[in-house]
Amino acid sequence: MFAKKIKKVVNVEGMHCDHCVKKVTEALESIEGVTKVKVNLSKKEAIITSTEEIDDQIIKSKIEELGFSVTK
Repeated sequence: MFAKKIKKVVNVEGMHCDHCVKKVTEALESIEGVTKVKVNLSKKEAIITSTEEIDDQIIKSKIEELGFSVTK
């Protein structure tokens, strides 16, 4: 039986380089239940795959702690 996968797309403003992408990726991967994170610098978005529903406020807080902002 396959585990349920939930995908969320979050727009992230303020990223300028690969170091920013790495910081956002690591922060989002630290959230319990998250199985995969793909951050796209040119699209200014993070795609989060998880096994359970993740509260949007938790995602937003992790990103804002780094000095970036969530626009969606």
